[in-house]
Amino acid sequence: MLFFTQCFGAVLDLIHLRFQHYKAKRVFSAAGQLVCVVNPTHSLKYAPTRPAAVQTSAEQGVLPPCHHHEAVHDPQLVPCMCPLFSCPWEGHLEVVVSHLRQTHHINILQGAEIVFLATDMHLPAPTDWIIMHSCLGHQFLLVLRKQEKYEGHPQFFATMMLIGTPTQADNFTYRLELNRNQRRLKWEATPRSVLERVDSVISDGDCLVLNTSLAQLFSDNGSLAIGIAITTSKVHNTEAEM
Repeated sequence: MLFFTQCFGAVLDLIHLRFQHYKAKRVFSAAGQLVCVVNPTHSLKYAPTRPAAVQTSAEQGVLPPCHHHEAVHDPQLVPCMCPLFSCPWEGHLEVVVSHLRQTHHINILQGAEIVFLATDMHLPAPTDWIIMHSCLGHQFLLVLRKQEKYEGHPQFFATMMLIGTPTQADNFTYRLELNRNQRRLKWEATPRSVLERVDSVISDGDCLVLNTSLAQLFSDNGSLAIGIAITTSKVHNTEAEM
């Protein structure tokens, strides 16, 4: 009976995910868009920190040279972007993608337009939803975070960041779109580099910000579908033509 119950529960979960997938494709007119169901991860930001483990672009574990009486920090080192903030990893841009995929099993989707379906929006803050998006020869990181910017008033913050330098990020434009019940909300901006840190982007408010009531307006049974589109910027296109 226990085995039957577990199997039955797994079947129900699969049916639920397929139903959420179908609803997301129905919400967006472009039926060919790839839909990715993203489950939440509770933030461990306030967990005790541990010594950082530095990883070089060569992934060889070579220790940096020791400098007596001073602590040297490479400004190009990127902390782990995964919502598991207790992760002590740091590394160069070249190995961020491999770390997220191998260590945290973050999914990566291909294509210029996808649908990001975040489940369980009702969970208490802080909670994160994260996925990688590969298109136009680069990798992007989409982070949706629920946190209390003011005590007792949780908000949702969605941003797209390029796993690259700020100069490279200026060559792209991303669009986030919410579409439900004859209502449409769009956010369009230039992605920020992961070197600028997700926390800084949210603190600056340079992202899509939703209060609880607005998020509920666009959600469906606790799931929020966000259409994502990435294009090259006009400036970049003009320079390419020249």
